[in-house]
Amino acid sequence: MTPRTHWNDLPRPLRAAVEARTGPLIAAGSVPHGLNCATATNLTTAQGSTFVKGVPLHDAEACAAQRWEAAVNPYVLDVGPRLRWRIAADGWELLGFEHIAGRHADLSPGSADLPLVAETLRTAQTVRAPRHAAVPRFADRWTRFLGPGELRLLDGDTLLHTDTHPHNLMVTADRAYLVDWATPALGPAWVDVAYTAVRLLEADCVPVDVRKWAADFDCWTSADPRAVAAFVSANCRQWETVVGPAAARPSNARFAALLTMR
Repeated sequence: MTPRTHWNDLPRPLRAAVEARTGPLIAAGSVPHGLNCATATNLTTAQGSTFVKGVPLHDAEACAAQRWEAAVNPYVLDVGPRLRWRIAADGWELLGFEHIAGRHADLSPGSADLPLVAETLRTAQTVRAPRHAAVPRFADRWTRFLGPGELRLLDGDTLLHTDTHPHNLMVTADRAYLVDWATPALGPAWVDVAYTAVRLLEADCVPVDVRKWAADFDCWTSADPRAVAAFVSANCRQWETVVGPAAARPSNARFAALLTMR
Protein backbone atom coordinates (compact mmCIF):
# COMPACT_ATOMS: atom_id res chain seq x y z
CA MET A 1 0.00 0.00 0.00
CA THR A 2 1.22 3.50 -0.86
CA PRO A 3 2.17 5.46 2.31
CA ARG A 4 -0.59 7.95 3.14
CA THR A 5 -0.19 11.70 3.55
CA HIS A 6 -2.86 13.16 5.81
CA TRP A 7 -4.84 16.22 4.82
CA ASN A 8 -3.11 18.58 7.25
CA ASP A 9 0.29 17.46 5.94
CA LEU A 10 -0.49 18.51 2.36
CA PRO A 11 0.98 21.88 1.22
CA ARG A 12 -1.03 24.81 2.57
CA PRO A 13 -1.51 26.42 -0.89
CA LEU A 14 -2.88 23.13 -2.21
CA ARG A 15 -5.38 22.88 0.63
CA ALA A 16 -6.40 26.47 -0.02
CA ALA A 17 -7.00 25.65 -3.70
CA VAL A 18 -9.27 22.79 -2.65
CA GLU A 19 -11.23 24.97 -0.23
CA ALA A 20 -11.72 27.46 -3.06
CA ARG A 21 -13.71 24.67 -4.75
CA THR A 22 -15.44 23.16 -1.74
CA GLY A 23 -15.91 26.10 0.60
CA PRO A 24 -14.35 26.38 4.10
CA LEU A 25 -13.81 23.06 5.84
CA ILE A 26 -15.82 21.89 8.79
CA ALA A 27 -14.05 18.53 9.08
CA ALA A 28 -11.49 16.36 7.30
CA GLY A 29 -11.43 12.61 7.88
CA SER A 30 -8.67 10.40 6.47
CA VAL A 31 -9.68 7.29 4.51
CA PRO A 32 -7.28 4.42 5.27
CA HIS A 33 -8.31 2.01 2.49
CA GLY A 34 -7.19 1.81 -1.12
CA LEU A 35 -3.94 1.07 -2.91
CA ASN A 36 -3.74 3.61 -5.71
CA CYS A 37 -3.48 6.94 -3.94
CA ALA A 38 -1.12 8.66 -1.52
CA THR A 39 -3.78 10.79 0.14
CA ALA A 40 -7.49 10.14 0.63
CA THR A 41 -9.83 12.28 2.70
CA ASN A 42 -13.52 12.93 3.18
CA LEU A 43 -13.99 16.68 3.42
CA THR A 44 -17.09 18.20 5.00
CA THR A 45 -18.18 21.77 4.32
CA ALA A 46 -21.41 23.72 4.59
CA GLN A 47 -22.08 22.71 0.97
CA GLY A 48 -21.79 18.98 1.70
CA SER A 49 -19.12 16.31 1.52
CA THR A 50 -16.41 15.58 -1.05
CA PHE A 51 -14.10 12.58 -1.32
CA VAL A 52 -10.60 13.72 -2.25
CA LYS A 53 -7.85 11.41 -3.44
CA GLY A 54 -4.46 12.31 -4.81
CA VAL A 55 -0.91 11.36 -5.73
CA PRO A 56 2.42 13.19 -5.97
CA LEU A 57 3.12 14.55 -9.45
CA HIS A 58 6.51 12.81 -9.49
CA ASP A 59 4.79 9.40 -9.39
CA ALA A 60 4.18 8.94 -13.11
CA GLU A 61 2.39 5.60 -12.80
CA ALA A 62 -0.02 6.85 -10.14
CA CYS A 63 -0.71 10.04 -12.09
CA ALA A 64 -1.47 7.97 -15.18
CA ALA A 65 -3.99 5.92 -13.17
CA GLN A 66 -5.69 9.11 -11.97
CA ARG A 67 -5.80 10.45 -15.53
CA TRP A 68 -7.65 7.32 -16.60
CA GLU A 69 -10.02 7.62 -13.69
CA ALA A 70 -10.82 11.20 -14.71
CA ALA A 71 -11.09 10.30 -18.40
CA VAL A 72 -13.69 7.55 -17.97
CA ASN A 73 -15.69 9.26 -15.23
CA PRO A 74 -18.29 10.85 -17.56
CA TYR A 75 -19.17 7.39 -18.89
CA VAL A 76 -19.59 5.55 -15.57
CA LEU A 77 -21.90 7.89 -13.70
CA ASP A 78 -24.69 5.28 -13.63
CA VAL A 79 -22.51 3.11 -11.39
CA GLY A 80 -19.97 5.45 -9.80
CA PRO A 81 -19.59 8.89 -8.19
CA ARG A 82 -19.23 12.07 -10.23
CA LEU A 83 -15.83 13.76 -10.49
CA ARG A 84 -16.38 17.36 -9.39
CA TRP A 85 -12.94 18.83 -9.96
CA ARG A 86 -9.27 18.10 -10.60
CA ILE A 87 -6.35 20.14 -9.26
CA ALA A 88 -2.62 19.83 -10.05
CA ALA A 89 -0.49 22.13 -7.89
CA ASP A 90 2.32 22.20 -5.34
CA GLY A 91 3.64 18.79 -6.36
CA TRP A 92 0.28 16.99 -6.14
CA GLU A 93 -2.65 16.02 -8.30
CA LEU A 94 -5.98 15.77 -6.49
CA LEU A 95 -9.37 14.52 -7.66
CA GLY A 96 -12.54 15.62 -5.89
CA PHE A 97 -15.52 13.24 -6.14
CA GLU A 98 -19.10 13.24 -5.03
CA HIS A 99 -19.05 11.59 -1.59
CA ILE A 100 -20.78 8.22 -1.28
CA ALA A 101 -22.22 7.92 2.22
CA GLY A 102 -21.91 4.17 2.48
CA ARG A 103 -19.66 1.31 3.51
CA HIS A 104 -17.50 -1.25 1.77
CA ALA A 105 -19.34 -4.25 0.36
CA ASP A 106 -19.65 -7.44 2.37
CA LEU A 107 -19.02 -10.33 -0.04
CA SER A 108 -19.29 -13.09 2.56
CA PRO A 109 -21.72 -16.03 2.25
CA GLY A 110 -25.37 -14.99 2.40
CA SER A 111 -24.60 -11.27 2.43
CA ALA A 112 -27.47 -9.00 1.42
CA ASP A 113 -24.88 -6.98 -0.53
CA LEU A 114 -24.38 -9.70 -3.17
CA PRO A 115 -27.52 -8.92 -5.22
CA LEU A 116 -26.77 -5.18 -4.98
CA VAL A 117 -23.26 -5.76 -6.31
CA ALA A 118 -24.66 -7.96 -9.09
CA GLU A 119 -27.11 -5.24 -10.15
CA THR A 120 -24.34 -2.64 -10.32
CA LEU A 121 -22.14 -4.96 -12.38
CA ARG A 122 -25.08 -5.62 -14.71
CA THR A 123 -25.52 -1.89 -15.24
CA ALA A 124 -21.78 -1.41 -15.76
CA GLN A 125 -21.85 -3.94 -18.58
CA THR A 126 -23.86 -1.49 -20.69
CA VAL A 127 -21.08 1.12 -20.61
CA ARG A 128 -19.19 1.79 -23.82
CA ALA A 129 -16.33 4.30 -23.92
CA PRO A 130 -16.08 6.49 -27.02
CA ARG A 131 -13.27 5.74 -29.45
CA HIS A 132 -11.54 9.05 -28.72
CA ALA A 133 -11.01 7.97 -25.09
CA ALA A 134 -8.44 5.39 -26.31
CA VAL A 135 -8.96 3.13 -23.29
CA PRO A 136 -6.37 0.30 -23.29
CA ARG A 137 -7.37 -3.15 -24.51
CA PHE A 138 -7.73 -5.69 -21.72
CA ALA A 139 -5.94 -8.24 -23.90
CA ASP A 140 -2.84 -6.03 -24.08
CA ARG A 141 -2.18 -6.62 -20.36
CA TRP A 142 -1.37 -10.22 -21.03
CA THR A 143 1.11 -10.18 -23.90
CA ARG A 144 3.82 -11.64 -21.61
CA PHE A 145 1.64 -14.59 -20.67
CA LEU A 146 -0.55 -15.49 -23.67
CA GLY A 147 -0.08 -16.16 -27.36
CA PRO A 148 -1.75 -14.11 -30.14
CA GLY A 149 -4.64 -16.55 -30.51
CA GLU A 150 -5.41 -16.47 -26.79
CA LEU A 151 -5.11 -12.68 -26.67
CA ARG A 152 -7.77 -12.29 -29.35
CA LEU A 153 -10.18 -14.20 -27.12
CA LEU A 154 -9.99 -11.36 -24.59
CA ASP A 155 -11.05 -8.64 -27.01
CA GLY A 156 -14.32 -6.79 -26.41
CA ASP A 157 -15.91 -3.34 -26.32
CA THR A 158 -17.24 -3.18 -22.74
CA LEU A 159 -15.61 -0.62 -20.45
CA LEU A 160 -14.24 -2.80 -17.65
CA HIS A 161 -13.31 -1.79 -14.11
CA THR A 162 -10.94 -4.78 -13.57
CA ASP A 163 -10.47 -4.29 -9.80
CA THR A 164 -13.71 -5.20 -8.05
CA HIS A 165 -12.09 -5.47 -4.64
CA PRO A 166 -14.60 -4.95 -1.79
CA HIS A 167 -12.94 -1.61 -1.02
CA ASN A 168 -13.96 -0.48 -4.51
CA LEU A 169 -17.59 -1.48 -3.97
CA MET A 170 -19.45 1.04 -1.82
CA VAL A 171 -22.89 0.05 -0.54
CA THR A 172 -25.69 2.32 0.66
CA ALA A 173 -29.14 1.35 1.90
CA ASP A 174 -30.43 0.38 -1.53
CA ARG A 175 -27.59 0.09 -4.04
CA ALA A 176 -23.89 -0.47 -4.67
CA TYR A 177 -21.41 1.87 -6.37
CA LEU A 178 -18.28 0.90 -8.27
CA VAL A 179 -15.53 3.36 -7.34
CA ASP A 180 -11.84 3.84 -8.18
CA TRP A 181 -11.79 3.43 -11.98
CA ALA A 182 -8.00 3.72 -12.06
CA THR A 183 -7.38 0.61 -14.20
CA PRO A 184 -10.06 0.64 -16.91
CA ALA A 185 -9.83 -1.51 -20.01
CA LEU A 186 -11.90 -2.55 -23.01
CA GLY A 187 -12.75 -6.22 -23.07
CA PRO A 188 -15.47 -8.86 -22.72
CA ALA A 189 -18.35 -7.98 -20.39
CA TRP A 190 -17.87 -11.16 -18.34
CA VAL A 191 -14.40 -10.13 -17.08
CA ASP A 192 -15.65 -8.07 -14.12
CA VAL A 193 -18.06 -10.88 -13.24
CA ALA A 194 -15.10 -13.28 -13.16
CA TYR A 195 -12.97 -10.98 -11.03
CA THR A 196 -15.85 -10.51 -8.60
CA ALA A 197 -16.49 -14.24 -8.43
CA VAL A 198 -12.87 -14.68 -7.36
CA ARG A 199 -13.44 -12.06 -4.64
CA LEU A 200 -16.51 -13.98 -3.45
CA LEU A 201 -14.39 -17.12 -3.11
CA GLU A 202 -11.79 -15.07 -1.25
CA ALA A 203 -14.57 -14.02 1.16
CA ASP A 204 -15.30 -17.71 1.88
CA CYS A 205 -18.31 -18.19 -0.39
CA VAL A 206 -18.43 -21.81 -1.57
CA PRO A 207 -18.01 -22.53 -5.29
CA VAL A 208 -21.55 -23.85 -5.75
CA ASP A 209 -23.01 -20.58 -4.43
CA VAL A 210 -20.62 -18.48 -6.49
CA ARG A 211 -21.63 -20.49 -9.55
CA LYS A 212 -25.28 -19.65 -8.89
CA TRP A 213 -24.42 -15.97 -8.40
CA ALA A 214 -22.47 -15.80 -11.66
CA ALA A 215 -25.12 -17.74 -13.58
CA ASP A 216 -27.44 -14.73 -13.37
CA PHE A 217 -25.18 -12.93 -15.87
CA ASP A 218 -25.91 -13.83 -19.48
CA CYS A 219 -22.45 -12.61 -20.48
CA TRP A 220 -20.91 -15.20 -18.15
CA THR A 221 -23.02 -18.15 -19.16
CA SER A 222 -22.42 -17.38 -22.85
CA ALA A 223 -18.68 -16.65 -22.52
CA ASP A 224 -16.36 -18.63 -24.76
CA PRO A 225 -14.78 -21.33 -22.54
CA ARG A 226 -11.49 -20.81 -24.36
CA ALA A 227 -11.56 -17.13 -23.39
CA VAL A 228 -12.23 -17.94 -19.73
CA ALA A 229 -9.37 -20.45 -19.79
CA ALA A 230 -7.04 -17.83 -21.28
CA PHE A 231 -8.13 -15.33 -18.60
CA VAL A 232 -7.45 -17.83 -15.81
CA SER A 233 -4.10 -18.83 -17.27
CA ALA A 234 -2.93 -15.24 -17.69
CA ASN A 235 -3.87 -14.21 -14.16
CA CYS A 236 -2.26 -17.28 -12.62
CA ARG A 237 0.96 -16.86 -14.59
CA GLN A 238 1.16 -13.19 -13.70
CA TRP A 239 0.64 -13.81 -9.99
CA GLU A 240 3.27 -16.55 -9.97
CA THR A 241 5.68 -14.09 -11.54
CA VAL A 242 4.94 -11.51 -8.85
CA VAL A 243 5.01 -13.66 -5.69
CA GLY A 244 6.31 -17.06 -6.77
CA PRO A 245 4.46 -20.36 -7.36
CA ALA A 246 4.05 -21.32 -3.69
CA ALA A 247 2.68 -17.98 -2.51
CA ALA A 248 0.43 -17.76 -5.58
CA ARG A 249 -1.20 -21.14 -4.98
CA PRO A 250 -4.25 -20.00 -2.92
CA SER A 251 -5.14 -17.15 -5.28
CA ASN A 252 -4.54 -19.26 -8.36
CA ALA A 253 -6.82 -21.97 -6.98
CA ARG A 254 -9.63 -19.41 -6.80
CA PHE A 255 -9.03 -18.38 -10.41
CA ALA A 256 -8.90 -22.02 -11.50
CA ALA A 257 -12.26 -22.60 -9.83
CA LEU A 258 -13.80 -20.35 -12.50
CA LEU A 259 -13.25 -23.15 -14.99
CA THR A 260 -15.79 -25.28 -13.12
CA MET A 261 -18.43 -22.51 -12.95
CA ARG A 262 -19.62 -22.65 -16.55
